[in-house]
Amino acid sequence: MPLTIIRNDITKIRADAVVNAANTELQMGGGVCGAIFSAAGARKLQTACDKLAPIKTGEAVITPGFNLPAKYIIHTAGPVYRGGNNGEEELLRLCYINSLNTARNKGCKSIAFPLISSGIYGYPKDEALNVATGAAGEWLLQNDNNTDIDNDIEISIVVFDKTSFEISKKLLGEVEGFIDENYEDKDNTGGHENKRMRESFKVEKSERFVRPPRSAALENIEDIESTEDKEAENDFAGLPLPAKSIAPKQKLSLQKTAEFPKPAAALDDIVKRLDEPFSQTLLKLIDAKGKTDVEVYKRANLDRKLFSKIRTGKNYIPSKKTVVALSVALELSLAETDDLLERAGFALSRSVMFDVIVEYFIANRKYNIFEINNVLFKYDQPILGG
Repeated sequence: MPLTIIRNDITKIRADAVVNAANTELQMGGGVCGAIFSAAGARKLQTACDKLAPIKTGEAVITPGFNLPAKYIIHTAGPVYRGGNNGEEELLRLCYINSLNTARNKGCKSIAFPLISSGIYGYPKDEALNVATGAAGEWLLQNDNNTDIDNDIEISIVVFDKTSFEISKKLLGEVEGFIDENYEDKDNTGGHENKRMRESFKVEKSERFVRPPRSAALENIEDIESTEDKEAENDFAGLPLPAKSIAPKQKLSLQKTAEFPKPAAALDDIVKRLDEPFSQTLLKLIDAKGKTDVEVYKRANLDRKLFSKIRTGKNYIPSKKTVVALSVALELSLAETDDLLERAGFALSRSVMFDVIVEYFIANRKYNIFEINNVLFKYDQPILGG
């Protein structure tokens, strides 16, 4: 997956490159910087850094990984947070962009970032996360080579624990409110009981099996038919019926059938639509939405190889979270998303936390897949892409 969030110790990550949240003098510091120096071998790493120092805030340089599982360490100096009105966001964005450019120039296929500047430099964690995912997403969209399948870089944002991961309180409040309103906790263990939804469901369920009141028109039709039946019976009373004749009631029944034929054409159309390969439906949607293949798989946070498999594989059916990711990338409505999921054999459920969170974003036409993934990660749900 091009961009993912993982909970781990960055010094234990196996990647082509890990990023050090460095200072401009490239000296061993505290926090992530100190941990990377210690794990890599402080003396050897400091000797390599001294040859490259100093650097400017936002710049990035590269050294060997030494004792780390990673091949390289990319050092970038993040900004100190001074209220947010002193160019901090652009400088932080440059840390990610320049680090990614450095990794690409070294031929790296994977890179792991900490949340730069979110420690002792004081950058608010939720804002630092938005800058990180935004910059990485921007870089992924702008750096693509259609002739080189191996050009993609897998990007990981590594957080040590839940305390180092925060999302917007406003967004989190909106999502929590939506979950409280819509999530049906079947096991009654998730802490999100939706009494109003359950009461509504009970009413709908009870009403579903109650025969609706017959309209006056329907009663009149049945009365007329009943009268016609009786008159026909009186006309034929006492007369022998021919061997191959049809009794009046049978004849009337056949007439009714002829008046209300089965919608064969509509049924045929449904069957044809179900038989259409998922890949064909996807291509039609891409064209209808005026998007390109590259734009779709990048915005869906999908690996190009997987997207190619989906696009060209006539009988290939992607996973549910991949279909949802494509729906987000295509900016589908909730109804369109339901239809696309159905074609792959899936559906959104109010009893699945992942589904409810996804429904919130699609229903509110919020199509930033990295923002969605931040919330999914917060709730310990699988994130979109693949």
